[in-house]
Amino acid sequence: MTTVTSLDSTNPESEAAVLRDALGLLKDREQVAERLLVSSAKHSFDPDKELDWDAPFEEGKWFWPPELVSLYGTPMWRKMSEEQRIALSQHEAAALASLGIWFEIILMQLLVRHIYDRAATSAHVRYALTEIEDECRHSKMFARLISKGGTPYYPVSRLHQNLGRVFKTISTTPGSFTATLLGEEILDWMQRLTFPDERVQPLIRGVTRIHVVEEARHVRYAREELRRQMVTAPRLSRSFTRVTSGEFARVFSVAFVNPEVYSNVGLDQRAAVAQVRASGHRREIMQTGAKRLTDFLDDIGVLRGAGRRMWRSSGLLP
Repeated sequence: MTTVTSLDSTNPESEAAVLRDALGLLKDREQVAERLLVSSAKHSFDPDKELDWDAPFEEGKWFWPPELVSLYGTPMWRKMSEEQRIALSQHEAAALASLGIWFEIILMQLLVRHIYDRAATSAHVRYALTEIEDECRHSKMFARLISKGGTPYYPVSRLHQNLGRVFKTISTTPGSFTATLLGEEILDWMQRLTFPDERVQPLIRGVTRIHVVEEARHVRYAREELRRQMVTAPRLSRSFTRVTSGEFARVFSVAFVNPEVYSNVGLDQRAAVAQVRASGHRREIMQTGAKRLTDFLDDIGVLRGAGRRMWRSSGLLP
């Protein structure tokens, strides 16, 4: 990995010309942000106005593609009725929306920390504030979706809640953007399969379409900034990021499905969790969903040493 030894931080053109990593020349931070601000102005949505919240759910339609439901293909799945499978898809969709709210609240705090001591007039900061606006709307949209379906809200465990509190307090800047991508890219992959799927409820498809369009900008912003941080951050910060990102991957992979969903649809919770853990299909889904991210993190030097071993133990990396 290239190390920058001298850099005129007052000259954006000099910065753009000097910064390189394994993927090549880094783009100018301000130019990236300006393009994202233009895109945000053209392609942002108000879910309260864009979606038909009054329409009833359609009989027999899924709330999540069946292949993405955690128990899909397991012995327990084969014994379930179609009605029970659809009910499980609804509860898992609610659990993912609940996880998304938890994660986006963490992300908003990390973004505020990132811009705290930066010039508020910069495009980079203005885009971060725009992204926070997006995430506020997404969290409200997810909360309304849960309420609409009549399922419980599924908070993460108390342990994960406290780990999240610690992480957002001690995280380095590159660690924050690594966690951002972890929370966004796997769900993004799943949602890209969901919104065009006509087997799925129209409201779910609408929610995922809005999220995919707006999250594409967030992923671009996070990727560009993480590349920059893995070149310019102090060596200790980069090493700390590798370990904390591995731990966050382990937390995220466990929190991805809340075990309460199984008992809430009449299944044996312990048996269901065991079958999900043993499911080759589920492992393939999670690793496929994470592959674009893990390839990127590998290229820029995040997946090294103990951190890489932790990513493997999370099940997200083969």
